[in-house]
Parts: sequence; C-alpha cells; structure tokens
Amino acid sequence: MDLVLAVCDQAAGEVCPAWPGKPVTAHWGVPDPAAVEGPETEKIRAFRYAYQALETRIKLFTALRLEALDRLALERKVGELGHLRILPSGEPEA
Repeated sequence: MDLVLAVCDQAAGEVCPAWPGKPVTAHWGVPDPAAVEGPETEKIRAFRYAYQALETRIKLFTALRLEALDRLALERKVGELGHLRILPSGEPEA
C-alpha cells in the first residue's frame, strides 16, 4: 500500500490506523452527501459537490510528477490537496 486517503469529513479529528507498508496518508474530507436532508435537489447538489471535489483533487494528484518528489514532498503535496477549497463548480479556489 502506497497511499491512503481519508475522505470522510468527520475523520479529520480521528487517529488513522497503522497501515501496512507505512503509506503516505492524507485527509481529503468532503461533507457527507448522504447526511443531507431536505429536498431532492439539495441531496443531488451535495452528491455532485462531493464528486466534483474528489475528482478535482484526483486530477491534481495525477498531474503531479511523482518521480520528482521524495516522500516528504509527496506527503506535503497530498496534504495540500486536501486543504484546497473547492468551489461548487468543482474548480479549486484561486
């Protein structure tokens, strides 16, 4: 295992388990769309946002030149991606 990403918004305050192989870990939390109550349009909007936020971070991650990063730099970059503010459009905030 090389990389573990927690995406649960509530996981940020929890201690992550020890993963085999000491992978790079990061928290890319997004609000849980399944927890949204209200009209169907709000539920759909929440799922769309979660999808877009994760898709944006994954695209940015796959654009990294991994061969140019040592473990510490990779941990920093992956962590930074988790702190990106993603707009409702799915784009990262400038």
